Amino acid sequence: MSVHRVSDPAPLVIAIDGPAGAGKSTVGRALAERLAIDYLDTGAMYRAMTFAALRRGIPEGDLAEIAAMAPEIEIVIDDRTVMVDGIDATAAIRGRAVTEAVSQIAANPTVRDVLVARQRAWVAAHGGAVVEGRDIGTVVFPDARLKLFVTASPRVRAERRVGEIGGNVDEIEAAIIIRDRKDSTRDHSPLAEADDAVVVDTTGMSIDEVVEHIMGMLG
Repeated sequence: MSVHRVSDPAPLVIAIDGPAGAGKSTVGRALAERLAIDYLDTGAMYRAMTFAALRRGIPEGDLAEIAAMAPEIEIVIDDRTVMVDGIDATAAIRGRAVTEAVSQIAANPTVRDVLVARQRAWVAAHGGAVVEGRDIGTVVFPDARLKLFVTASPRVRAERRVGEIGGNVDEIEAAIIIRDRKDSTRDHSPLAEADDAVVVDTTGMSIDEVVEHIMGMLG
């Protein structure tokens, strides 16, 4: 594929898509640091919206109430911190309650429309970024200079998650497979590999190796 060089005048946007636990966040942060540009974890935005819905006591299945809430929620996100309506939710959005509910909230078309607009505005304000999520190259930034689909086997992803938070690897692997199925079959902006994306399988690779591989694509 033809890839523009970083020195091009257009803002540099690198889209990183892929399933949960594949290493997108770690790779994205390291790549952004190497390129001296900002990093945006769009998944944190969906988790923030889920946190807001749970805090307001809105049932996951109440699509109308969640849709009405979405435009009202204030989300301020940077490389390390997520604020939701003035509350530091950085740790809470990674908790079990949010993790179990986020797929359904993220499947809400209004939530996705609201957050896609915010993601584009965030990147415009920052003059480009490494943007990580599950529909970045297909929906949010279809004209990104480089599109990556970062993946790994469900077992490896489960083992990584156990290393981070503990738990039973078999149970986590089963949960990952279920979430992959939900994310890839949802009606609105499903998890999908863009036609012009480069697949990067991180199974058996270190983060440094992955970043060097991607840097080679940029020339």
